[in-house]
Amino acid sequence: MYLTKEVKSEIFKKHGGKAENTGSTEGQIALFTHRINHLTGHLKNNKKDFNTERSLVRLVGKRRSLLDYMIKNDIVKYRELIKELGIRK
Repeated sequence: MYLTKEVKSEIFKKHGGKAENTGSTEGQIALFTHRINHLTGHLKNNKKDFNTERSLVRLVGKRRSLLDYMIKNDIVKYRELIKELGIRK
C-alpha cells in the first residue's frame, strides 16, 4: 500500500508540527498532495479508470478549498507551502 501509517505520520510531522496534529491545514494539504501525485501516476498507466479519475478531481477540489482558506488567513505560510510541495499556482 502506498500510504502506510508511518508515511502518513511523517507527512503530518513535517508539515503539521507533530504526528498527532492531523487537523492542521498544512498537513491536510500535504497529505492530499501526496495522494494526488499517487493517483496521477496510476492514471497515466490506467487511462480508462474513471472512478479513480473522479476521486482525483474531488481531491484536487478539496485541496483547492483548503489552499483558498490558507490564502485568506496566512499568505506567508501559503507561499512557503506551495513552494515546498511544488504546487503550481
